[in-house]
Amino acid sequence: MTKVSPMLAEALGLPKAPAEPKAAAAKTPPAAKPAAAAKPDAKTKVEAKPAAKPAAKPAVATTVKKPVKKPVVDKKAKQPKVKMERDSFTMPKEEYAQITIIKARLQTLGQPAKKSELLRAGVMLLAAMSDNTLKATLAKVPAIKTGRPKKK
Repeated sequence: MTKVSPMLAEALGLPKAPAEPKAAAAKTPPAAKPAAAAKPDAKTKVEAKPAAKPAAKPAVATTVKKPVKKPVVDKKAKQPKVKMERDSFTMPKEEYAQITIIKARLQTLGQPAKKSELLRAGVMLLAAMSDNTLKATLAKVPAIKTGRPKKK
């Protein structure tokens, strides 16, 4: 058996080794089991079994691996995944063309944007308005017939 230093044994949580190893007990193999007293039948063969199985090799730790700690992630800092909603709407061609014009303006300013971003920005502005301002702004928007246009 390989000696393990007391410090390493303590780090691995192994039991402490006795002060004086028993050399005589380690060298002698365990006694073999006595043969069965019954007579073997003529049909069965009696095979010689090994006296004892070799003892399993003791585990020797050469290096101590420290568990890898994962970085602690603050659950409050991690934002939950936002669910998206798809929708369709109808608007006059002149107002729809304004989206293209606004996108071109933002491109020249170095802040490219998508149509959905422009619509979301508009919703943010409407949400930030006071009740009177929101009512006055929506009064300026003409009502249109909803639904898909008929195919010609």
